Amino acid sequence: MPYDNLCKYLRQSFPDDFSVWLLGESFSFAEIQPSELTADPIRADSVVLESPTLILHLEFQTSPKGDIPFRMADYALRLQRRYSDPSIQIRQIVIYLKQTGS
Repeated sequence: MPYDNLCKYLRQSFPDDFSVWLLGESFSFAEIQPSELTADPIRADSVVLESPTLILHLEFQTSPKGDIPFRMADYALRLQRRYSDPSIQIRQIVIYLKQTGS
């Protein structure tokens, strides 16, 4: 899982680059703290908020997992519950990492 931590570091260090890459435009992001969501504690890889209109949730995976659709739906519901303002849009992206020849 070293890729997971590296990607989290890169997202924290270069949030504007991630928003342009994934959303096509730059947003001023502020970290949502804590990133632990309610109910049975689960921790999302990366949750950022462009206040007051957008929550961007990123998950980094090194291999496909059959439960990822359920997990993403679970995260989305928890985020919706936490930020109940219907004007806040939730966008979720799973980034699959794979080792390349080096």
